[in-house]
Amino acid sequence: MSRPVASKPWLAAGVAVLLMAGCATTRAQPLSAGAEQRPASFINKVWKVDASPTIQKGQLYVFLSEGTLVIAAGNGTPSLGTWRYQKGALTMVEESIAYPVDILELTADTFRIRVNNPGEPVEMTLIPADGVPLAE
Repeated sequence: MSRPVASKPWLAAGVAVLLMAGCATTRAQPLSAGAEQRPASFINKVWKVDASPTIQKGQLYVFLSEGTLVIAAGNGTPSLGTWRYQKGALTMVEESIAYPVDILELTADTFRIRVNNPGEPVEMTLIPADGVPLAE
């Protein structure tokens, strides 16, 4: 039997952050003349892990336009980090550690990346999180 979202405060907090992300009207600041445009299709969308040898399937990632990275899973506390896309390079920052990220594929339905952690790089395929259940 599933427990209501209210009995899982970490899940309720994560859902609230993700819902606010979907309602955000903040626009990315215009880039200065000569600056490289960043791809927009992964920004301000809720993505879920569809495949990865090391990341839990279903974990959520949101790259907010102002640079906040939201990561949430059904079995843990949501975490906040940052991200940036400069000069053609994506970087994710978690717990003050910057990780270069290779974008392997980017379409409306697939965001496949390789996060270059110390040691083994972590690959994951993310898909839009349409219809993510709020309770297990």
